[in-house]
Amino acid sequence: MPDPEQPALTGRVVASTGSWYHVETPEGRVQARMRGRFRQGDFGTTNPVAVGDIVELTLGDDGTGAIERILPRTTQLSRRAAGRRVGIEAVIAANVSRAWCVQSVALPGLNPGLVDRFLVTAARDEIPAGVIVNKVDLLDDLDADDEPVRAAGWFVDLYGSLGYPVVEVSARDGRGLDRLRELLRDEVSVVSGPSGVGKSSLLNALAPELSLRTGAVSTSTGKGKHTTTNAALYPLSFGGYLVDTPGIREFGVTGLEPHDLGHYFAEFVPLLPDCRFPTCTHDHEPDCAVKAAVEAGDVSHSRYLSYLSILEGLRAGDRDVGR
Repeated sequence: MPDPEQPALTGRVVASTGSWYHVETPEGRVQARMRGRFRQGDFGTTNPVAVGDIVELTLGDDGTGAIERILPRTTQLSRRAAGRRVGIEAVIAANVSRAWCVQSVALPGLNPGLVDRFLVTAARDEIPAGVIVNKVDLLDDLDADDEPVRAAGWFVDLYGSLGYPVVEVSARDGRGLDRLRELLRDEVSVVSGPSGVGKSSLLNALAPELSLRTGAVSTSTGKGKHTTTNAALYPLSFGGYLVDTPGIREFGVTGLEPHDLGHYFAEFVPLLPDCRFPTCTHDHEPDCAVKAAVEAGDVSHSRYLSYLSILEGLRAGDRDVGR
C-alpha cells in the first residue's frame, strides 16, 4: 500500500497496459494504478487517466505507485467510445500540441470520411491538425491516370487547399521524412489512423531507436492487423514527443450541437454569415450559403456528404461509425 506520509511524485503517463500505467517521474519510471475513486462516469470517459496526462502519485513499499490526482489538461484528443452510451468518450491522448491523421495511398486506401471526423474532433478540442499520407512509393510504377494516383492527387490537393498541412511520405524509401521531422520537432504530437497505414513503420523510419513492432496488411480483407495495442508516448531524438496509438476502424464525433458542426469545416466558416438562419444546419433550410456553394462547385461535394454523415450521427445521438 502507498505510504500516506510520503510526498507525492509528479510525472507524465507514457503508456497504459490494462489497469497499469507507466509514469515517467524525476525518480525514474513507475508502474502505477488509479485510486478507486476515479470512476469512468465521473469523467465522461472510458479512461479517466490517458497517455500524456500529468499525474501525482505516491509510492508503495514494493515500488509501485497509486495515482492520487490528475493535473488539469491543456488539451485532450478524444472520440466517441465505441459501443458506449451517449456522452461517453475515449481519450486518445492528453496534453498534446499537434494531431496527425495517418492515411496510406493503398493497402488500405484513403478514407476521407474518417479524416474529416478526425479533423473536426481535433478542431473541437482546439488542437492544430494535419494529414500524413504514407506509402507514396506504391504509386511510382503506376500511370498518372490510374485510380490510386488520381485519388491521391485529389486528396492531397483538397486538404492542402483547406489549409491543413499534408505530408506525403514513404517509410520504405524515406521520402518526405525530413519535412515531417521538422513538423514534429519540439512538439508533443499524436498520430492516429486505421490499422495497416504504416504508423509504426513510419515512426521507426523517423526515429529508428524506437524499434516499434510492425505488422502486415491482411491479404484477405485488405485491412491492417493491429500491432500497436496500447497508446504510448515516445521521446524523439530530434526533439519533442510522439504518441503512437492503436489502429482505429471508426471515429465517432461527439460533444457538438448539430448547428455548431459547420464551424468545424474550414471551407464553411466564411459562408456562415450569409445563411438566412444563425442556427442553419445546411441540409434543409432555405437560403443556405453552404448549399449554394456546393451546388456552384465552390465546396467539395464529398466534404459536404461527409458533413451530412456526421450531422446525422450527432442528431441521432447514436454511435457515429465514421467509416
